[in-house]
Amino acid sequence: MQFIPTENEAISTLVSDSAPPITVIGTESIRSAFDTKSLQQAVNARSACGVTDVILNPDAHCGYGAPIGCVMVSPTHVFPGPVGVDIKCSMSLLQFDLPSEEIRDRVVRRKLIDAICERTPTGAGAGQKSVRKGRNLNQNTVYQAVIEGASESVCDQLNIPFEWTQRCEDAFHTGHDGTSESLEFRLKKILPEKYMVYFYDKMNQLGSYGGGNHFGECEIVKIEQDDESKRVAEIFGLKDNGVAFLSHCGSRGFGNILAAEQFKILKKYFIDRGIAFPGGDRELVYAPLGSPEANNYLDDMAMGANFATVNHLLINSLIVEAFREVFADVEAKFIYFISHNIVRREIWKNESVLVHRKGATRAFPAGHHELKGTPFETTGHPILLPGNPKGGSAVMIGLSGANISAYSINHGAGRAMGRRKAFDNLNQKVVDNEIEEADILTNCRKYPLDEAPAAYKNFDEVLKSVKISGLAKEIARLKATFVIKDSDKADD
Repeated sequence: MQFIPTENEAISTLVSDSAPPITVIGTESIRSAFDTKSLQQAVNARSACGVTDVILNPDAHCGYGAPIGCVMVSPTHVFPGPVGVDIKCSMSLLQFDLPSEEIRDRVVRRKLIDAICERTPTGAGAGQKSVRKGRNLNQNTVYQAVIEGASESVCDQLNIPFEWTQRCEDAFHTGHDGTSESLEFRLKKILPEKYMVYFYDKMNQLGSYGGGNHFGECEIVKIEQDDESKRVAEIFGLKDNGVAFLSHCGSRGFGNILAAEQFKILKKYFIDRGIAFPGGDRELVYAPLGSPEANNYLDDMAMGANFATVNHLLINSLIVEAFREVFADVEAKFIYFISHNIVRREIWKNESVLVHRKGATRAFPAGHHELKGTPFETTGHPILLPGNPKGGSAVMIGLSGANISAYSINHGAGRAMGRRKAFDNLNQKVVDNEIEEADILTNCRKYPLDEAPAAYKNFDEVLKSVKISGLAKEIARLKATFVIKDSDKADD
């Protein structure tokens, strides 16, 4: 395998003897840091049946069945690997009408942390029943949420402002045939199965963060000072030097059990029919569109995605409630909700295709046909990219150059160290001191070593790759003031 440069220093082509070329987004320093296994996963993915394009983003690292930080395009097949086990892992952002001075006091921030943790639990097994001020979740409501997503009825029952759904990448997902009825049929069919025995326990996880890399973060917004950034930020509703809240989580235990079962089913499908696994990777399974296997996967993915959507919206509603416990009259504007583990049917290069984004996020620019009639028609939608608490996170917009990557960019910084390596190589005292010196508070007694800033790639270098390649423009940087996390095993 080798990289062939193009005229743009941040765009190259990965060529190998076993697969067609792969588009790579990344500066030379980013490319040199790619691990061999993630590159091999990309080659395996590109050689799989029905795949027409693979794009490797600068945050790419080894994943499950495909690299985290890649885009796969196919008009004919669906691949669970390039979605992963945390279906519709996503980002969302709230903007409060609070200036940063209001939360400078550490006592105030600690009150906010306590108020949030009383409502939004963290950890692999956490749910609304495990916190003092959590919501009572009706079984009929959560059942409805899985089938309908963020419908007006579901939002009303959970006290979620329905207008927030206008600022979601997708507020709901339908089944393989474009109906919610197929999801209800599928759910009724699988509920008696052994792997679904804890269905309602998993439903209780609505409004909660998972473990690992999932988080809630209170931010100070720093808008870029050029005229275009100011114009876009105003349309988005961002306030310079204002307080915002960024959330990262997905479909929790429900998405995990759906995805895990689908991998088992499709592995058996391959073995029973004697189908070769692409590159010998047993996690890189797929199903042809129109087959019962593809239909069942798309239905399960849609249900997991609906759960993730309502989970995010409920978290944000609880965050507003927590802030109002400390600042009684505070107002909040929902900026956007966007996923980075999903398959979407889109028109790309004048063809209807399935775009699989695995640790990759959508980047539709101004004027894109799918943004017509939305608040973002003239700007492009907000792209929410988590970096790390110390280096910050970013709000970006897609540019016309993103056409080269199926209108996708990286979903964050990307790991530089695996979790085990981080535990083996990083010093707890050094990491805790680093967070403290940056004046960042946290709900954790010890900051998780595998989530330390040093465990991730240099965020500025990752963003440099995206900017130089002409894929996206940075509108604002978000600086963390406190972090809500858990050190449990990650959902993804």
